[in-house]
Amino acid sequence: MPHISDPAALLRRLFDRAVAVADPMQSLAAALPPRPKGRVVVIGAGKASARMAEAVEAEWGPCEGLVITRYGYARACKGIEIVEAAHPVPDATGVETTKRMLALLEGLGEDDFVLALISGGGSALLIAPSGGITLDEKRALTDALLASGAPIGAMNSIRKQLSDVKGGKLAAAAYPARMLALMISDVPGDNPAEIASGPTVGDPGDAAGALALLERWNVTPPEAIGAYLKAGGAPLAPGDERLARVENVIYAAPSQSLAAAAQMARADGISVHIIGDALEGEARDVAAAQAREALGLQATLHRSDAPILLLSGGELTVTHRGTGIGGPNAEFALALALALNGAPGIHAIACDTDGVDGAAEVAGAIIGPDTLRLGPDAADALDKNDAHSYFARIGAQVVPGPTLTNVNDFRAILIQRA
Repeated sequence: MPHISDPAALLRRLFDRAVAVADPMQSLAAALPPRPKGRVVVIGAGKASARMAEAVEAEWGPCEGLVITRYGYARACKGIEIVEAAHPVPDATGVETTKRMLALLEGLGEDDFVLALISGGGSALLIAPSGGITLDEKRALTDALLASGAPIGAMNSIRKQLSDVKGGKLAAAAYPARMLALMISDVPGDNPAEIASGPTVGDPGDAAGALALLERWNVTPPEAIGAYLKAGGAPLAPGDERLARVENVIYAAPSQSLAAAAQMARADGISVHIIGDALEGEARDVAAAQAREALGLQATLHRSDAPILLLSGGELTVTHRGTGIGGPNAEFALALALALNGAPGIHAIACDTDGVDGAAEVAGAIIGPDTLRLGPDAADALDKNDAHSYFARIGAQVVPGPTLTNVNDFRAILIQRA
Protein backbone atom coordinates (compact mmCIF):
# COMPACT_ATOMS: atom_id res chain seq x y z
CA MET A 1 0.00 0.00 0.00
CA PRO A 2 1.46 3.43 -0.89
CA HIS A 3 1.92 5.55 2.22
CA ILE A 4 1.41 9.30 2.12
CA SER A 5 4.16 10.67 4.35
CA ASP A 6 2.99 14.31 4.24
CA PRO A 7 -0.83 14.30 4.03
CA ALA A 8 -1.17 18.04 4.62
CA ALA A 9 1.11 18.86 1.69
CA LEU A 10 -0.79 16.47 -0.57
CA LEU A 11 -4.15 17.96 0.39
CA ARG A 12 -2.88 21.49 -0.28
CA ARG A 13 -1.60 20.42 -3.72
CA LEU A 14 -5.02 18.98 -4.53
CA PHE A 15 -6.72 22.24 -3.55
CA ASP A 16 -4.25 24.26 -5.61
CA ARG A 17 -4.91 22.01 -8.59
CA ALA A 18 -8.68 22.47 -8.25
CA VAL A 19 -8.21 26.24 -8.24
CA ALA A 20 -5.78 26.27 -11.16
CA VAL A 21 -8.17 24.36 -13.43
CA ALA A 22 -10.81 27.07 -12.87
CA ASP A 23 -8.42 29.99 -13.48
CA PRO A 24 -9.97 32.01 -16.33
CA MET A 25 -6.54 32.49 -17.89
CA GLN A 26 -6.41 28.72 -18.29
CA SER A 27 -10.03 27.97 -19.11
CA LEU A 28 -11.93 30.89 -20.68
CA ALA A 29 -10.32 31.02 -24.12
CA ALA A 30 -11.88 27.72 -25.21
CA ALA A 31 -15.37 29.19 -24.64
CA LEU A 32 -14.70 32.55 -26.28
CA PRO A 33 -15.86 33.01 -29.89
CA PRO A 34 -13.94 35.10 -32.42
CA ARG A 35 -14.33 38.80 -31.71
CA PRO A 36 -17.54 40.02 -33.40
CA LYS A 37 -17.41 42.83 -35.90
CA GLY A 38 -18.90 46.15 -34.87
CA ARG A 39 -19.24 47.56 -31.39
CA VAL A 40 -18.35 45.17 -28.56
CA VAL A 41 -19.06 46.01 -24.92
CA VAL A 42 -17.73 43.84 -22.08
CA ILE A 43 -19.46 43.90 -18.70
CA GLY A 44 -19.16 41.64 -15.69
CA ALA A 45 -19.44 41.08 -11.98
CA GLY A 46 -18.05 38.59 -9.51
CA LYS A 47 -14.90 37.51 -7.73
CA ALA A 48 -13.51 36.04 -10.96
CA SER A 49 -14.78 38.75 -13.31
CA ALA A 50 -11.60 40.85 -13.47
CA ARG A 51 -9.51 37.79 -14.24
CA MET A 52 -12.11 36.82 -16.86
CA ALA A 53 -11.78 40.28 -18.41
CA GLU A 54 -8.01 39.88 -18.45
CA ALA A 55 -8.42 36.56 -20.25
CA VAL A 56 -10.79 38.13 -22.80
CA GLU A 57 -8.34 40.88 -23.65
CA ALA A 58 -5.55 38.30 -23.96
CA GLU A 59 -7.57 36.85 -26.86
CA TRP A 60 -9.42 39.85 -28.29
CA GLY A 61 -7.13 42.72 -27.44
CA PRO A 62 -8.30 45.92 -25.68
CA CYS A 63 -12.08 46.17 -25.27
CA GLU A 64 -14.63 48.73 -24.18
CA GLY A 65 -16.30 47.78 -20.94
CA LEU A 66 -16.82 47.87 -17.19
CA VAL A 67 -16.43 45.06 -14.66
CA ILE A 68 -17.08 45.00 -10.89
CA THR A 69 -15.06 42.68 -8.66
CA ARG A 70 -14.30 42.25 -4.98
CA TYR A 71 -11.77 44.45 -3.19
CA GLY A 72 -8.34 42.94 -3.78
CA TYR A 73 -9.38 41.00 -6.90
CA ALA A 74 -8.70 43.60 -9.61
CA ARG A 75 -6.50 42.89 -12.63
CA ALA A 76 -4.80 45.29 -15.01
CA CYS A 77 -6.74 45.45 -18.27
CA LYS A 78 -5.92 47.54 -21.33
CA GLY A 79 -9.41 48.75 -22.21
CA ILE A 80 -11.94 47.29 -19.79
CA GLU A 81 -12.35 49.36 -16.64
CA ILE A 82 -12.13 47.31 -13.43
CA VAL A 83 -13.81 48.62 -10.27
CA GLU A 84 -13.54 47.01 -6.84
CA ALA A 85 -16.49 47.00 -4.43
CA ALA A 86 -17.54 45.28 -1.22
CA HIS A 87 -18.49 41.64 -0.76
CA PRO A 88 -20.42 39.90 0.81
CA VAL A 89 -22.25 42.99 2.11
CA PRO A 90 -22.64 45.63 -0.65
CA ASP A 91 -21.38 49.20 -0.46
CA ALA A 92 -21.94 52.55 -2.18
CA THR A 93 -19.21 51.85 -4.74
CA GLY A 94 -21.15 48.81 -5.91
CA VAL A 95 -24.31 50.90 -6.26
CA GLU A 96 -22.59 53.66 -8.23
CA THR A 97 -20.71 51.28 -10.52
CA THR A 98 -23.85 49.28 -11.25
CA LYS A 99 -25.57 52.53 -12.31
CA ARG A 100 -22.66 53.25 -14.64
CA MET A 101 -22.87 49.75 -16.10
CA LEU A 102 -26.58 50.11 -16.83
CA ALA A 103 -25.89 53.49 -18.46
CA LEU A 104 -23.21 51.87 -20.64
CA LEU A 105 -25.83 49.48 -22.01
CA GLU A 106 -28.36 52.18 -22.86
CA GLY A 107 -28.92 52.84 -26.53
CA LEU A 108 -27.25 49.69 -27.89
CA GLY A 109 -28.64 48.45 -31.19
CA GLU A 110 -29.26 45.12 -32.89
CA ASP A 111 -25.82 45.11 -34.47
CA ASP A 112 -24.00 45.60 -31.15
CA PHE A 113 -22.59 42.75 -29.06
CA VAL A 114 -22.33 42.49 -25.27
CA LEU A 115 -20.08 39.97 -23.54
CA ALA A 116 -21.13 39.46 -19.91
CA LEU A 117 -18.62 37.85 -17.54
CA ILE A 118 -20.46 36.44 -14.53
CA SER A 119 -19.11 34.60 -11.50
CA GLY A 120 -19.95 34.01 -7.86
CA GLY A 121 -19.98 37.11 -5.71
CA GLY A 122 -21.87 39.11 -8.31
CA SER A 123 -24.98 39.16 -6.13
CA ALA A 124 -23.33 41.59 -3.70
CA LEU A 125 -21.33 43.47 -6.32
CA LEU A 126 -24.18 44.18 -8.76
CA ILE A 127 -26.40 46.29 -6.55
CA ALA A 128 -29.37 48.30 -7.82
CA PRO A 129 -32.15 48.32 -5.20
CA SER A 130 -35.71 48.47 -6.56
CA GLY A 131 -38.62 50.65 -5.53
CA GLY A 132 -36.79 53.23 -3.44
CA ILE A 133 -35.16 50.65 -1.19
CA THR A 134 -31.95 52.10 0.27
CA LEU A 135 -28.49 50.61 0.37
CA ASP A 136 -28.62 50.46 4.17
CA GLU A 137 -31.83 48.45 4.00
CA LYS A 138 -30.29 46.04 1.49
CA ARG A 139 -27.19 45.74 3.71
CA ALA A 140 -29.32 44.97 6.76
CA LEU A 141 -31.19 42.28 4.85
CA THR A 142 -27.93 40.76 3.57
CA ASP A 143 -26.49 40.62 7.09
CA ALA A 144 -29.62 38.90 8.37
CA LEU A 145 -29.68 36.36 5.54
CA LEU A 146 -26.00 35.51 5.98
CA ALA A 147 -26.58 34.84 9.69
CA SER A 148 -29.77 32.84 9.16
CA GLY A 149 -28.24 29.72 7.64
CA ALA A 150 -30.37 30.08 4.51
CA PRO A 151 -28.88 28.33 1.45
CA ILE A 152 -27.55 30.47 -1.37
CA GLY A 153 -30.50 29.56 -3.63
CA ALA A 154 -32.97 30.98 -1.14
CA MET A 155 -30.91 34.12 -0.65
CA ASN A 156 -30.71 34.71 -4.38
CA SER A 157 -34.45 34.18 -4.87
CA ILE A 158 -35.08 36.97 -2.38
CA ARG A 159 -32.44 39.26 -3.85
CA LYS A 160 -33.88 38.98 -7.37
CA GLN A 161 -37.20 40.42 -6.23
CA LEU A 162 -35.50 43.50 -4.80
CA SER A 163 -33.17 44.41 -7.65
CA ASP A 164 -33.21 46.35 -10.92
CA VAL A 165 -30.30 44.29 -12.25
CA LYS A 166 -30.66 40.70 -10.98
CA GLY A 167 -33.02 38.07 -12.39
CA GLY A 168 -32.35 38.93 -16.04
CA LYS A 169 -32.66 42.69 -15.71
CA LEU A 170 -29.02 43.37 -16.60
CA ALA A 171 -29.51 41.57 -19.91
CA ALA A 172 -32.83 43.34 -20.51
CA ALA A 173 -31.01 46.67 -20.21
CA ALA A 174 -28.85 45.73 -23.20
CA TYR A 175 -31.73 44.75 -25.49
CA PRO A 176 -31.86 44.68 -28.52
CA ALA A 177 -28.10 44.04 -28.60
CA ARG A 178 -26.96 40.42 -28.79
CA MET A 179 -25.43 39.11 -25.54
CA LEU A 180 -23.22 36.17 -24.65
CA ALA A 181 -22.89 35.52 -20.92
CA LEU A 182 -19.88 33.41 -19.96
CA MET A 183 -20.18 32.06 -16.42
CA ILE A 184 -18.12 30.31 -13.79
CA SER A 185 -20.48 28.31 -11.61
CA ASP A 186 -20.27 28.49 -7.84
CA VAL A 187 -23.75 27.14 -7.14
CA PRO A 188 -24.96 23.59 -6.45
CA GLY A 189 -26.52 22.23 -9.61
CA ASP A 190 -24.82 24.77 -11.93
CA ASN A 191 -28.05 26.63 -12.65
CA PRO A 192 -27.28 29.84 -14.61
CA ALA A 193 -30.25 31.52 -12.92
CA GLU A 194 -28.52 31.14 -9.53
CA ILE A 195 -25.01 32.31 -10.41
CA ALA A 196 -24.70 35.90 -9.10
CA SER A 197 -28.52 35.90 -8.82
CA GLY A 198 -28.90 35.42 -12.58
CA PRO A 199 -28.42 38.95 -13.99
CA THR A 200 -28.78 37.55 -17.52
CA VAL A 201 -31.49 34.93 -16.78
CA GLY A 202 -35.19 35.61 -16.18
CA ASP A 203 -36.66 34.81 -12.78
CA PRO A 204 -39.52 32.30 -12.49
CA GLY A 205 -40.12 33.33 -8.88
CA ASP A 206 -42.26 36.10 -7.42
CA ALA A 207 -42.51 38.41 -4.44
CA ALA A 208 -44.83 36.05 -2.57
CA GLY A 209 -42.19 33.32 -2.80
CA ALA A 210 -39.56 35.71 -1.47
CA LEU A 211 -41.75 36.56 1.52
CA ALA A 212 -42.27 32.86 2.21
CA LEU A 213 -38.52 32.28 2.18
CA LEU A 214 -37.94 35.13 4.62
CA GLU A 215 -40.49 33.56 6.94
CA ARG A 216 -38.96 30.10 6.46
CA TRP A 217 -35.56 31.34 7.61
CA ASN A 218 -36.91 33.56 10.39
CA VAL A 219 -35.65 36.78 8.79
CA THR A 220 -37.59 39.96 9.46
CA PRO A 221 -36.76 42.38 6.64
CA PRO A 222 -36.57 46.16 7.01
CA GLU A 223 -40.04 47.69 6.79
CA ALA A 224 -39.54 49.16 3.31
CA ILE A 225 -38.42 45.81 1.90
CA GLY A 226 -41.37 43.99 3.43
CA ALA A 227 -43.78 46.57 2.00
CA TYR A 228 -42.21 46.39 -1.46
CA LEU A 229 -42.54 42.61 -1.56
CA LYS A 230 -46.13 42.70 -0.32
CA ALA A 231 -46.89 45.13 -3.16
CA GLY A 232 -45.68 42.51 -5.67
CA GLY A 233 -42.05 43.37 -6.44
CA ALA A 234 -40.92 43.61 -10.09
CA PRO A 235 -39.91 40.20 -11.48
CA LEU A 236 -38.76 39.65 -15.07
CA ALA A 237 -40.11 36.35 -16.42
CA PRO A 238 -37.78 33.99 -18.35
CA GLY A 239 -39.94 34.37 -21.47
CA ASP A 240 -39.62 38.17 -21.65
CA GLU A 241 -38.77 39.25 -25.20
CA ARG A 242 -35.84 41.33 -23.94
CA LEU A 243 -34.04 38.07 -23.11
CA ALA A 244 -34.52 36.52 -26.54
CA ARG A 245 -31.07 37.53 -27.79
CA VAL A 246 -29.13 36.24 -24.75
CA GLU A 247 -27.01 33.08 -24.71
CA ASN A 248 -25.86 31.80 -21.30
CA VAL A 249 -22.85 29.48 -21.18
CA ILE A 250 -21.27 27.90 -18.09
CA TYR A 251 -17.70 27.15 -19.09
CA ALA A 252 -16.18 26.27 -15.68
CA ALA A 253 -17.85 24.39 -12.84
CA PRO A 254 -17.04 22.59 -9.56
CA SER A 255 -17.21 19.15 -11.20
CA GLN A 256 -14.22 19.99 -13.41
CA SER A 257 -12.10 21.03 -10.44
CA LEU A 258 -12.98 17.92 -8.46
CA ALA A 259 -12.17 15.76 -11.48
CA ALA A 260 -8.75 17.42 -11.82
CA ALA A 261 -7.97 16.84 -8.14
CA ALA A 262 -9.14 13.24 -8.44
CA GLN A 263 -6.84 12.66 -11.43
CA MET A 264 -3.88 14.02 -9.48
CA ALA A 265 -4.66 11.81 -6.47
CA ARG A 266 -5.05 8.68 -8.57
CA ALA A 267 -1.65 9.36 -10.11
CA ASP A 268 -0.27 9.01 -6.56
CA GLY A 269 -1.93 5.60 -6.16
CA ILE A 270 -4.90 6.84 -4.12
CA SER A 271 -8.41 5.43 -4.49
CA VAL A 272 -10.81 8.33 -5.02
CA HIS A 273 -14.49 8.53 -4.10
CA ILE A 274 -16.28 11.70 -5.30
CA ILE A 275 -19.25 12.20 -2.99
CA GLY A 276 -20.71 14.98 -5.12
CA ASP A 277 -20.05 18.50 -6.38
CA ALA A 278 -23.33 20.03 -5.18
CA LEU A 279 -23.58 19.27 -1.46
CA GLU A 280 -25.63 21.67 0.65
CA GLY A 281 -26.57 21.80 4.31
CA GLU A 282 -25.36 22.98 7.70
CA ALA A 283 -21.56 22.69 7.74
CA ARG A 284 -21.30 20.87 11.05
CA ASP A 285 -24.02 18.37 10.07
CA VAL A 286 -22.31 17.51 6.78
CA ALA A 287 -19.02 17.19 8.65
CA ALA A 288 -20.51 14.68 11.08
CA ALA A 289 -21.88 12.59 8.21
CA GLN A 290 -18.56 12.60 6.35
CA ALA A 291 -16.67 11.70 9.53
CA ARG A 292 -18.85 8.61 9.92
CA GLU A 293 -18.22 7.68 6.31
CA ALA A 294 -14.45 8.17 6.68
CA LEU A 295 -14.25 6.07 9.84
CA GLY A 296 -16.35 3.35 8.22
CA LEU A 297 -14.06 3.22 5.19
CA GLN A 298 -10.94 3.20 7.35
CA ALA A 299 -12.25 0.15 9.20
CA THR A 300 -12.36 -1.76 5.90
CA LEU A 301 -8.78 -0.96 4.84
CA HIS A 302 -6.37 -3.88 4.68
CA ARG A 303 -2.61 -3.57 4.81
CA SER A 304 -2.26 -3.79 1.03
CA ASP A 305 -5.08 -1.38 0.23
CA ALA A 306 -4.48 2.05 -1.27
CA PRO A 307 -5.35 5.15 0.75
CA ILE A 308 -8.83 6.52 0.09
CA LEU A 309 -9.71 10.11 -0.76
CA LEU A 310 -13.22 11.48 -0.30
CA LEU A 311 -13.85 14.54 -2.46
CA SER A 312 -16.85 16.84 -2.32
CA GLY A 313 -17.94 20.31 -3.40
CA GLY A 314 -21.03 22.47 -3.15
CA GLU A 315 -21.92 25.25 -0.76
CA LEU A 316 -22.49 24.65 2.93
CA THR A 317 -24.06 27.13 5.31
CA VAL A 318 -23.55 28.29 8.89
CA THR A 319 -26.31 29.37 11.22
CA HIS A 320 -24.60 31.98 13.40
CA ARG A 321 -25.36 31.48 17.08
CA GLY A 322 -22.06 32.71 18.51
CA THR A 323 -19.82 35.75 18.26
CA GLY A 324 -17.10 34.36 15.96
CA ILE A 325 -16.61 34.96 12.25
CA GLY A 326 -17.27 31.34 11.35
CA GLY A 327 -17.08 30.49 7.67
CA PRO A 328 -18.60 27.25 6.33
CA ASN A 329 -15.27 25.65 5.39
CA ALA A 330 -13.55 26.39 8.67
CA GLU A 331 -16.66 25.30 10.55
CA PHE A 332 -16.82 22.07 8.53
CA ALA A 333 -13.14 21.39 9.24
CA LEU A 334 -13.46 21.96 12.99
CA ALA A 335 -16.67 19.95 13.25
CA LEU A 336 -14.98 17.15 11.29
CA ALA A 337 -12.00 17.16 13.63
CA LEU A 338 -14.32 16.92 16.64
CA ALA A 339 -16.29 14.08 15.08
CA LEU A 340 -13.10 12.17 14.19
CA ASN A 341 -11.78 12.81 17.72
CA GLY A 342 -8.12 12.38 16.84
CA ALA A 343 -8.57 9.25 14.75
CA PRO A 344 -5.09 8.31 13.46
CA GLY A 345 -4.57 8.14 9.73
CA ILE A 346 -7.26 10.65 8.68
CA HIS A 347 -6.45 14.15 7.42
CA ALA A 348 -8.67 16.66 5.61
CA ILE A 349 -8.83 20.04 3.93
CA ALA A 350 -11.87 22.30 3.49
CA CYS A 351 -11.45 25.53 1.53
CA ASP A 352 -13.40 27.95 -0.62
CA THR A 353 -11.85 28.14 -4.07
CA ASP A 354 -12.23 31.93 -4.13
CA GLY A 355 -9.83 32.23 -1.20
CA VAL A 356 -12.45 33.72 1.14
CA ASP A 357 -14.38 31.64 3.65
CA GLY A 358 -17.38 33.54 5.00
CA ALA A 359 -16.21 37.01 6.00
CA ALA A 360 -12.58 36.01 6.58
CA GLU A 361 -9.69 36.54 4.17
CA VAL A 362 -8.88 32.86 4.64
CA ALA A 363 -9.82 29.99 2.33
CA GLY A 364 -10.25 27.38 5.05
CA ALA A 365 -8.17 24.92 7.05
CA ILE A 366 -6.35 21.59 7.15
CA ILE A 367 -6.95 19.10 9.97
CA GLY A 368 -5.31 15.91 11.18
CA PRO A 369 -5.12 13.61 14.21
CA ASP A 370 -3.37 16.36 16.25
CA THR A 371 -5.87 19.15 15.54
CA LEU A 372 -7.75 18.87 18.84
CA ARG A 373 -4.57 18.41 20.88
CA LEU A 374 -2.89 21.52 19.49
CA GLY A 375 -5.59 24.04 20.44
CA PRO A 376 -7.69 24.87 23.49
CA ASP A 377 -11.33 23.72 23.64
CA ALA A 378 -12.29 23.13 20.02
CA ALA A 379 -15.89 22.40 21.00
CA ASP A 380 -16.25 25.85 22.56
CA ALA A 381 -14.83 27.47 19.42
CA LEU A 382 -17.36 25.60 17.31
CA ASP A 383 -20.22 26.65 19.59
CA LYS A 384 -19.14 30.28 19.15
CA ASN A 385 -18.83 29.94 15.34
CA ASP A 386 -15.17 30.86 15.86
CA ALA A 387 -13.40 28.16 13.86
CA HIS A 388 -11.17 30.65 12.04
CA SER A 389 -9.69 31.88 15.32
CA TYR A 390 -9.08 28.30 16.45
CA PHE A 391 -7.19 27.38 13.28
CA ALA A 392 -5.23 30.64 13.39
CA ARG A 393 -4.00 29.73 16.88
CA ILE A 394 -2.72 26.32 15.78
CA GLY A 395 -1.32 27.47 12.42
CA ALA A 396 -3.65 25.33 10.32
CA GLN A 397 -5.28 27.99 8.13
CA VAL A 398 -5.04 27.95 4.35
CA VAL A 399 -4.45 31.50 3.13
CA PRO A 400 -3.84 31.61 -0.65
CA GLY A 401 -4.92 35.24 -1.08
CA PRO A 402 -7.21 36.20 -3.98
CA THR A 403 -7.45 33.17 -6.27
CA LEU A 404 -9.25 35.17 -9.01
CA THR A 405 -11.76 32.37 -9.57
CA ASN A 406 -14.69 30.80 -7.74
CA VAL A 407 -16.07 27.28 -8.14
CA ASN A 408 -17.26 27.05 -4.55
CA ASP A 409 -16.15 24.75 -1.74
CA PHE A 410 -13.45 22.11 -2.06
CA ARG A 411 -13.31 19.36 0.55
CA ALA A 412 -10.97 16.38 0.62
CA ILE A 413 -10.60 13.71 3.32
CA LEU A 414 -7.54 11.42 3.07
CA ILE A 415 -7.96 8.07 4.78
CA GLN A 416 -5.04 5.74 5.56
CA ARG A 417 -4.83 2.75 7.88
CA ALA A 418 -4.71 3.71 11.52
